[in-house]
Amino acid sequence: MPDPAAHDALARDAAETESVFSHPVVRPDATAAYGEHPDQVIDFYAPRGNQERVPLVVVLHGGAWRAPYDRTHLTPFADFLARRGFAVANVAYRRGPAIPQQDDGPPVAGRWPETFDDVAAAMDALPALAADVLPGADARRTVLTGHSAGGHLALWAAARHVLPVGSPWRLPEPPPLRGVVALAPIADLVRAVELDVCGGAPIQLLGGEEEFKQRRESADPAALLPTGIATAVVQGRTDLTVPYTVSEAFVEAAGRAGEMVGLTLLEDVGHFPLIDPAADACAVVAEEIAQLAW
Repeated sequence: MPDPAAHDALARDAAETESVFSHPVVRPDATAAYGEHPDQVIDFYAPRGNQERVPLVVVLHGGAWRAPYDRTHLTPFADFLARRGFAVANVAYRRGPAIPQQDDGPPVAGRWPETFDDVAAAMDALPALAADVLPGADARRTVLTGHSAGGHLALWAAARHVLPVGSPWRLPEPPPLRGVVALAPIADLVRAVELDVCGGAPIQLLGGEEEFKQRRESADPAALLPTGIATAVVQGRTDLTVPYTVSEAFVEAAGRAGEMVGLTLLEDVGHFPLIDPAADACAVVAEEIAQLAW
């Protein structure tokens, strides 16, 4: 006999997914390159109302680090934040394999090391690029956010100063951030593998099972604690894509490392309302960002 609760959960998830992808793409006010690859670009959205010296919100899109999913589905969210008075940078980065797939299987997730190369390069280039194309943005008040796989990358980018010595992405000191707001992030890669989040995407991101064991300490936010960067996680309790227990595992790891990470669990909210301007959850996200930015 079918489970009515499971049926309702699937129906709600489908409706939430349809809603977030129903919004038209919002063109940026400017686009700047941080490298030569077509995916090495950042779209900039000026704060609506032409305010001056406003916080800069950097957004990293999700999509399980897979090539079919790019920054375009996050443009309504970027515009939503710009209408809230923020300057916004929507970062593109390389996903998926360098060589196209030869079979009919699902897309491969991530590209090692290019995905991480790009996020690091984008963050390093952002202050100068933003100053050039968005003079009203105050890079001294930068908040980093990301959704799903982008939430993982946001947490990772904020932890570059605690990467293993010798890592090409390691920073000598903490990045100049007001904080991070991670949205339904794949924040604990081990827990995500246990739950088979996104069909094996975390293992694919790092290149395979053996590589996962070797590279995890350089790629897993749960292994890069404490950071000393103010961090908040926002998660839907009914998320079927990235279960909230992944966020709980990250928060627990932070606690064991002596760091407090805020966790906001939203009832009756799934994966996509967090970045859907039509959903109440998106306003909660904007408020979390504002608390760090202002």
